[in-house]
Amino acid sequence: MDLYLWIKALHVVAVISWMAAMLYLPRLFVYHAAETPGSATSETFKVMERRLLKAIMTPAIIVAWVAGIFLIWKGGWISSGWLHAKLAAVVALSGAHGYLAARVRDFAADRNTKPQRFYRILNEVPTLLMLVIVVLVIVKPF
Repeated sequence: MDLYLWIKALHVVAVISWMAAMLYLPRLFVYHAAETPGSATSETFKVMERRLLKAIMTPAIIVAWVAGIFLIWKGGWISSGWLHAKLAAVVALSGAHGYLAARVRDFAADRNTKPQRFYRILNEVPTLLMLVIVVLVIVKPF
């Protein structure tokens, strides 16, 4: 069996898991921002956000990066222009991951200062980056 294909499958599963969490976490923030700090609902959101980050989002980004680096190396893609653009978008998505993780810490400490609208808009950032990444990988425009 071809190891490259198995790692590619693992990469796709990790990316799907990562993106699911990246799209769901800001949605949780939308609802959490409407709650009174310290309320039972607010405390429930804290648990949900922490578990999503620690059990799904962070392991998925690690697997996506490790598998992706293997695919770049084994596939000989390093000199491809589309890959450089994709990596820039993936770095931006990773930055968004870090930003969301910081917001989880803020909500956990009852330090959120952002309104629901902010999180509704923030929820679109991973979507836009995902669209760019998918087009670059599938179309390979340059």
